Amino acid sequence: MERYHQTECVLMELVHVHQLSKIYPDALQGEYYAVNGISFSAKAGEIFGLLGPNGAGKTTALRILATILKPTTGTARIFNFDVVAQPHYVRHSIGFVSNNTAIYDRMSAWEMVEYFGRLYEIPSDELRKRMETLFGKLQMFDFRDCPGAKMSTGMKQKVSIARALIHDPPILIFDEASLGLDVLVARSLQNIVKGLRDDGKCIIYSTHIMREVERLCDRVAIMAKGHIVDSGTLPELAERHEQNDFEELFYQLIIQSETPATQYAGASQ
Repeated sequence: MERYHQTECVLMELVHVHQLSKIYPDALQGEYYAVNGISFSAKAGEIFGLLGPNGAGKTTALRILATILKPTTGTARIFNFDVVAQPHYVRHSIGFVSNNTAIYDRMSAWEMVEYFGRLYEIPSDELRKRMETLFGKLQMFDFRDCPGAKMSTGMKQKVSIARALIHDPPILIFDEASLGLDVLVARSLQNIVKGLRDDGKCIIYSTHIMREVERLCDRVAIMAKGHIVDSGTLPELAERHEQNDFEELFYQLIIQSETPATQYAGASQ
């Protein structure tokens, strides 16, 4: 795959999801829609928030984007690669960070990131340069030789971010990455995400913490029961629903989505 040039990606649409569904068989209902016909896009240099309560379908959607799951219907393209037809290229185009990314107990922070760099077949000299840059940017040199078993939660999260960034992907996916973090570590994560956005990365950020959304997201899509019930910028949503308190707006949309006929104009983005 040809290396992308970050300067050429500014304002480019790097993620495009169209009518994506994931259906599971269900003994009682016949079929269960974990994701039901969602559509959205995200661009370079922006943070796109995928929001919703637990069980809304966020993680299923993100796992499809990461090629961990296959969709039942619909399409998803990452950096113009189809997630079903071209999974190898998709995996080289994304970095995936969650709240439970595995850290090997016996490997140090440096060894862990180096290991994943070698999996991406990055030449040794180039890999060392990237690691030194990343460890400096993420302030990881103080614990570079610390084994995973002795790392704090914040250290582990930084290692997870570094391993997701080592191959310099244009797209980063954060799936509930701040869950369980204390206030200081969560704020550090938010600053890192902002910096990645400023570097021109396209970031899909899944959360149900509204304060994070207000601090980070340029645009959002709100999910409930597998559907996107509305999407847009925070000011657009505030104007459309005449509600400036975003947490209250979110709550109202989720409650209203209990009605099957609920459908908002912004949802078919």
